[in-house]
Amino acid sequence: MADGEGRDSRVRVRAIVRGRVQGVGFRWSARAMAERLGLGGFASNRPDGSVLVEAEGSVEDVDALLDWLRRGPPAAEVTAVDVEPVAPNGDPSFNIV
Repeated sequence: MADGEGRDSRVRVRAIVRGRVQGVGFRWSARAMAERLGLGGFASNRPDGSVLVEAEGSVEDVDALLDWLRRGPPAAEVTAVDVEPVAPNGDPSFNIV
């Protein structure tokens, strides 16, 4: 994220996670990590086999989730994570959709 942004700045990102990321508990593990970090947002499977994650919170906590997404749970094999900023919308919790 941008320098100078801290815990008081609320940001949201959209991440497309590619690789072996469906059928390995990726969304559930992502939700558990997001909840530990206090993030709002969601995770959903996409028809192309990727997982879409949107996460909202402090820059530091969103960055921590992005680092985790690049590894995923033990059974996953992440090959790429494409990230773009999106407008925060105030999601209070993290859901699987």
